[in-house]
Amino acid sequence: MPEVGRESDVRILARQRRAARKSLAQALYQLQVGGQPWQDVHQQFVADPESADADREYFRQALAYIAAHGAELDERISAYSDVDLARLDPVEHGILWLGLYELGQCLDVPYRVVINEAVELTKRFGATDGHKYVNAILDRAAVVLREAEHGAP
Repeated sequence: MPEVGRESDVRILARQRRAARKSLAQALYQLQVGGQPWQDVHQQFVADPESADADREYFRQALAYIAAHGAELDERISAYSDVDLARLDPVEHGILWLGLYELGQCLDVPYRVVINEAVELTKRFGATDGHKYVNAILDRAAVVLREAEHGAP
């Protein structure tokens, strides 16, 4: 019987993380175009009833980390891409930040899940073929950031 409860808990956590990622994609877009402090964006999303199902602690940690380490994440994006950062669509840019955050900081999330979630978010919110770009960048990053899990190139 304990396995059933554990399996249910895993599904609930996965659903909460997915909801948090959706809110993060929107919040990171807002952070870029609105120029507000991350704390203000955080408060706005926490107060929104649509984000009630999200893993709020994960949302806060990710948003705070990305806001503090955006320049480092941009360096990683530049290392894996030939597209100038200024030309990146804010949606794809934010989702790449999120994907790189998860690859580097959330080692409990398999790299394939990180990439799949980022691709799905980009299909939902990004430009028509933006998901192909996000997939390519995060796959290149996973080779380095998750070398043991991904396998040698």
